Amino acid sequence: MIEITSVTAMENTNYTGEKIFKDAQDFLPINGTDYVEMYVGNAKQAAHFYKTAFGFQSVAYAGLETGKKDTVSYVLQQDKIRLVLTSPLQQDGPINEHINKHGDGVKVIALWVDDATKAWEETTKRGAVSFMEPQKEEDEHGYVVKSGIHTYGETLHIFVERSNYKGVFMPGFQAWESDYSPAPVGLKFIDHMVGNVGWGEMNKWCEFYAKVMGFTQLVSFDDKDISTEYTALMSKVMSNGTGRIKFPINEPAEGRRKSQIEEYIDFYNGAGVQHIAVATDNIIETVAALRARGVDFLRVPEIYYDDVLNRVGEIDEDLEPLKKLNILIDRDDEGYLLQIFTKPVLDRPTMFFEIIQRKGAQSFGKGNFKALFEAIEREQESRGTL
Repeated sequence: MIEITSVTAMENTNYTGEKIFKDAQDFLPINGTDYVEMYVGNAKQAAHFYKTAFGFQSVAYAGLETGKKDTVSYVLQQDKIRLVLTSPLQQDGPINEHINKHGDGVKVIALWVDDATKAWEETTKRGAVSFMEPQKEEDEHGYVVKSGIHTYGETLHIFVERSNYKGVFMPGFQAWESDYSPAPVGLKFIDHMVGNVGWGEMNKWCEFYAKVMGFTQLVSFDDKDISTEYTALMSKVMSNGTGRIKFPINEPAEGRRKSQIEEYIDFYNGAGVQHIAVATDNIIETVAALRARGVDFLRVPEIYYDDVLNRVGEIDEDLEPLKKLNILIDRDDEGYLLQIFTKPVLDRPTMFFEIIQRKGAQSFGKGNFKALFEAIEREQESRGTL
């Protein structure tokens, strides 16, 4: 059963994600996602993968040539999506420990704010554990102010204030010029980012986002919504005041076998970012390009398409290319959406990507849950982890 529940005082609300929440608007306005930083074993090779497979473009670099002695970072971008890939240059240290424990994975979800100092003050006084007090970084192009707090697992939120900076990314980075620039594939922005947490921890972290960051609960799914014959999970979606930032939080639920959330936590060794959903204006063109570049996607049986239009109604697209590419369809009161999920993009069965095109719909594909999770279970079975 879906429920839409307010967690903060509201002046006005609707199910479009464009909300006005008193608390959220007052103390933590967020303009959008600034960047997502991943700790990886080999940043140079990871950058080549995201350029080749996903069409990201070279932006900036920091390493030995820029005076960094302990780490190297490559910055890539496609439209409004910015990835930072960071590797250690020396033995030991926190980045090595993170990679040894988790494998490659998301360390930082950076949020673009107008005032990083105020963001830190407001969140820490509401109970957030500080990671970084506000600090000013500057060079000849201006300055950036950053601050940070801890969230689930070892994941961080870094608040980035960059209105007074005109450089390529931020101080300490230089422009990364590359002769190898595969074309973009039409990815536009981050639609949402999903966190997996342990047994009984979902409500704790939803309360964190409500109390500490002024988010509201947009929608929740219980084990009746997200279950198959073998596995189940529960999920709640937390959204900031404008609806630009959406963080679904998943936890396992009791099932006959090990769920995808349990598999993730076993291999990631704790809570972390499960997947990044990226938006496109033309999912058929985007997915066709990604498949041609070697990106592997989950597949559902052809029978899924036999009655899908009876379930979702009329859509603008021809069904045949959606069926050929294995793109899923769902509808809510606002419209419909098209979505597809990659297989894990890492050796460990942890992080993956969702490609999504919204045609009015503001939901998350509830009608596809059963087919999707059965597809995931087939992959788990092939890995011997179901």
